[in-house]
Amino acid sequence: MKKLVFATNNAHKLEEIRAILGDKVEILSLNDIDCHADIPETADTLQGNAALKAQYIYDNYGLDCFADDTGLEVEALNGAPGIYSARYAGGEGHDSEANMKKLLSEMQDKDNSKARFRTVICLIEDGKEHFFEGIVNGSIIRERKGGAGFGYDPVFMPDGYSETFAEMGNDEKNKISHRARAVQKLCEYINK
Repeated sequence: MKKLVFATNNAHKLEEIRAILGDKVEILSLNDIDCHADIPETADTLQGNAALKAQYIYDNYGLDCFADDTGLEVEALNGAPGIYSARYAGGEGHDSEANMKKLLSEMQDKDNSKARFRTVICLIEDGKEHFFEGIVNGSIIRERKGGAGFGYDPVFMPDGYSETFAEMGNDEKNKISHRARAVQKLCEYINK
């Protein structure tokens, strides 16, 4: 079975990716390869950040790997929070509550609630980079709904649905999410 390192320490992402890929590929986490580095995300695009993370693993561990970067892009906020989605409210770490609070506060006087989640995956295989993108369009709702998911899931409602990502549960979300769409493209490439 093919082994790939997923360059993340995010348990939610790891669980989601393993569920989407099933038993086609063995996914190793950074912990599995004993990598405890805080890999910098200093690029100014999702693609750039995904490439930085994947390249770090490939250069330091010599293993085929992939990394992703995801951003919530809100039309009325000129694409913000974008690459800063995980640390939108500032401070240390990834404070989802503070990020959501800031987003909802900034959306108060905006009529346009259109938004999209975008994930870019960078796969490095035998030293070559391959990119896969997944997008899901939707809108920001004014109050949190649902207890599942993570990040901005309670305030993001995908187009064509009457539930937020946080209301629909992981099985449903994993079929339609931005990450699922990018991972699907990754799977198709791997299975070629």
